[in-house]
Amino acid sequence: MSIILSAAIAIVLFTVGLGTILYKTGEGSPNKVKNILKASMASYSALIVLFLFVLVPKIVFAAPTESASAGMGFLAAGLSTGLATIGAGYAVGSVGSSALGAVSEDPKILGKTLIFVGLAEGIAIYGLIISIIILGQI
Repeated sequence: MSIILSAAIAIVLFTVGLGTILYKTGEGSPNKVKNILKASMASYSALIVLFLFVLVPKIVFAAPTESASAGMGFLAAGLSTGLATIGAGYAVGSVGSSALGAVSEDPKILGKTLIFVGLAEGIAIYGLIISIIILGQI
């Protein structure tokens, strides 16, 4: 576990440091930056695969559940939160961009547009509440 964490921290620091050096020196040609990003993504992917093969089997067999219905409850809680978050992200993206365009034309309607963005963010909260209710029933 500590080896995987150390490798992840080293890769992040290397990527950030190299990007900073390229930015400060002005030598960051688009091809060089793309190659660095490809190498970073390949190393991140390797770490994720290593994590899945090393740590996930230990987590799966860590604590047996009481029944199969508890597992379905955990799955339902995770899906309700995850799908609500994805929906909220999509809604905030579309409503936020439209609101920004509307406010740039008429700054007096900022308050009205913030209400719509807030309603779109509420979708994620509803999903979280449903998952809390499901977990309370298990």
